[in-house]
Amino acid sequence: SIAILLYLVQKFKTPDHWYPSDLQKRARVDEYLSWQHANIRAKGSKLFLTKVLLPLLTGQPLPPEKLEFATEELNVALKQFEEKFLQDKPFIAGSEISLADLVALVELMQPVCAGYDLFEERPKLTEWRRRVEEAVGKQLFQEAHEEIMSVKNL
Repeated sequence: SIAILLYLVQKFKTPDHWYPSDLQKRARVDEYLSWQHANIRAKGSKLFLTKVLLPLLTGQPLPPEKLEFATEELNVALKQFEEKFLQDKPFIAGSEISLADLVALVELMQPVCAGYDLFEERPKLTEWRRRVEEAVGKQLFQEAHEEIMSVKNL
């Protein structure tokens, strides 16, 4: 999906903030897009699988210690995300939204959809989410997540 996003950004000449021409800002976007695969995506997906999909497929809840371990792994990645990538900036690459922010929030929505409110007690992350949703458009963001948000009700 990252390769497709980069292709689309270049093919359709999207606004510069999505994939900045400034090399330092672009490097921040690329750094996050490379880091997130083994961190936010892997840990968020693991929590989603552990909490929702595996019990749905097996008909049995997983042992609490497995869910706790998956949650702790995600919490470590979230702390790294806040400290390394968000720091004190509005967005990952600086003052404007980029592909990095879009990918990050989409990945973080998986555990949220599984019923884990990872934004609770994380004001920096909560404010960042609000800015990303506003930049994308709240209605579009909600529409994009409508189906996956209902998965926890299965």
